[in-house]
Amino acid sequence: MPPRDQDEFEQRRRQILDGALEVFAAKGFEKATNKDIATAAGINSPGLIYHYFTDKADLFRHVVQHFVPMISLLDHPDDLMQRPAREVLTLFASTLLKATENRQLFAAYKLVVSEAFRRPAVAEMVNKIGPQRGIGLLRRYLDQEMAAGRMRQMDPGIAVRLFVGPLLAFVIMRELFPQPDAATITIEAMVEHAVATFLQTMAV
Repeated sequence: MPPRDQDEFEQRRRQILDGALEVFAAKGFEKATNKDIATAAGINSPGLIYHYFTDKADLFRHVVQHFVPMISLLDHPDDLMQRPAREVLTLFASTLLKATENRQLFAAYKLVVSEAFRRPAVAEMVNKIGPQRGIGLLRRYLDQEMAAGRMRQMDPGIAVRLFVGPLLAFVIMRELFPQPDAATITIEAMVEHAVATFLQTMAV
């Protein structure tokens, strides 16, 4: 594809991603239609979406991959496996929590997660995009650290949840069911203390 055509292709693709994010945030996954997305993206034909994405699920996956920083992090597992624990855990925690700063994306994710409780297919799709990969990578990393004697031995699956649990609780209490005191805690402070507490717990 000539450079100019490639640029136009990428520009149109970005338009569709922006429009899809807007519609998913407003309507959720199930109620979002190609017509809604085409209108939000400023394109005339809803069918044009299929020139760039296979179906709505594929489009949603690309929206998440494009706008969620955590996905980029998970795309480079070999790099993470070579880094020291404090650096990896800090990067993981800060990337997870800072995703809430994109208000439109977080609104879309909340709607889709709510749909996941009712529709197993949506739950499976969401899980494969992020949670399953994130938990799996972090589990492998902690298992590696334990095997090397740098962390105390325990079930790595339990260890992952001991680390991730407080971070998710912070998101729930600040974003889903807002608690006044949670609003005064910065993401940086939460990350620093979550990492320090976990490393202290896991110290040999």
